[in-house]
Amino acid sequence: TRQGIVDGLGRANADAAVTSIVITGAGGAFSGGADIKEFGTDKSLQEPNLLSVIAAIENSAKPVVAAMHSVAMGGGLELALGCHYRIAAPGCSIALSEVKLGLIPGAGGTQRLPRVIGVEAALNLIVSGEPVKSEMIGAVPGQKLFDKMAASAESLAAEALAFAQSVADARPLPLVRNFPCKHPEGDAYFQFARNMVKGMAKNFPAP
Repeated sequence: TRQGIVDGLGRANADAAVTSIVITGAGGAFSGGADIKEFGTDKSLQEPNLLSVIAAIENSAKPVVAAMHSVAMGGGLELALGCHYRIAAPGCSIALSEVKLGLIPGAGGTQRLPRVIGVEAALNLIVSGEPVKSEMIGAVPGQKLFDKMAASAESLAAEALAFAQSVADARPLPLVRNFPCKHPEGDAYFQFARNMVKGMAKNFPAP
């Protein structure tokens, strides 16, 4: 839960024996994002909301590593983008899938994703909502979404712990929101993208 992440961060930062932090998902996914049942209810705005959780991660005095496996979609991907570092297992599905529900990513995904995989690749993910496997993204030269690819899902936990220990003394801690993001023909590309999406979406309100 969001509260559990914030509480865990607080305990880890207060414990002198802890030098770095790993966030992962128990069971079948890293995180599939927000609970659809909460949409349009007071629960979706209840503190700590996802923006508050990401802010707590970014402000952590100790490095926070996302160990991503199986599924990292929607708010789950935005959560990982808020971490200082990311390691992924092969076969992890990466997506900003909100557009399929007529929504836009609301916790910084549209701003952070272009900073780690480039404007064009990020825009394709944002407007399509389609998942891409982690190993495909990890193989792209210059990508910054993953700092390391794990050998397998089974070895992810051990590799994430080892990676977290290796960056325990790294300072300043990297924040994706501060990474540079430019497109050489920005205005022209975005106009092209608008026209393309308008033709695809026709009368639908999104993307």
